[in-house]
Amino acid sequence: MAKAKKQVEQAENAVETDVTAAAIDAAEQAETTVSEKRTSDTVAKAGKRSAKAIAEAEEKVAKEERKAEAKEAEDKPKQPVKPARSRLERRGKKYRDAAKHIETGKQYTLKEAIDLAIKTSTSKFDATVELHVRLGVDPRQADQNLRDNLVLPHGTGKTVRVAVFADEDVAKEAKKAGADIAGSDDFLVQLDKGVIDFDVLVATPNVMARLSKYARVLGPKGLMPNPKSGTVTTDVAKAVSQAKAGRVEYRVDSTGIVHLGVGKVSFGNDKLAKNLEAVVASIKGNKPASIKGTYVKTVTLTTSMGPGISVIASEIA
Repeated sequence: MAKAKKQVEQAENAVETDVTAAAIDAAEQAETTVSEKRTSDTVAKAGKRSAKAIAEAEEKVAKEERKAEAKEAEDKPKQPVKPARSRLERRGKKYRDAAKHIETGKQYTLKEAIDLAIKTSTSKFDATVELHVRLGVDPRQADQNLRDNLVLPHGTGKTVRVAVFADEDVAKEAKKAGADIAGSDDFLVQLDKGVIDFDVLVATPNVMARLSKYARVLGPKGLMPNPKSGTVTTDVAKAVSQAKAGRVEYRVDSTGIVHLGVGKVSFGNDKLAKNLEAVVASIKGNKPASIKGTYVKTVTLTTSMGPGISVIASEIA
């Protein structure tokens, strides 16, 4: 009996010993895990193995690689850079051949410029001879915003379609004077439909109020009648005959330059010279009184698609 009791006690002690050992092992393992985690966290936040330090090291290596590549590129022989072509070199063959007749940097007299303009016209059609005059005016000033109209002695060489908007009786007179289109209410009906098949529009003062609603359509096209251009008048027959004869209007642009067609190449020297004389006289006669410096700065004569010819400014000034 005593022996059996002793064996039971020994068994209980052995179980307690095993449980205690297992608990100790679990505690030691947990402590080791916590210690390793703390060590890992410490390394991740600071030191050479931290995320920041690793990123900086990688960036430094990449920077060194870029420097090496740049140095290698510098050591390579550079390819010669082809210079950009001039504006003349980018032009067509006909234009370049025509430009050879014009001496670079030279200014010609008006007569010489007319001869050269006819000679250097490269277009297959009857080109327009254009005059471009840069004036020493300030278009922002009302008294220097140069504008005028005149009848060229030999016309412009263009077929001009003239329309007249007036009362019925005046419209009939305009038709007799040579107007291509003349009418009153029927004319407005055509404008409502967007039909604009004329180059010049003449109107009488008493009907301008009815025409004002079409200013947004006619204005940008340069067709809105204006007293300064002679297209708002009571003498409709005279306005029609002048428009048909070759009346032109010029006005300085925002940069102070007058652009005007003065005839066709087919006119020849004499007719072009007389047309240019009329334009020059008009520009001289409209010199603003407030101009104190140089009035005419540069003058260029050219043709449609042809090279520009520099003219002596004193020929116009």
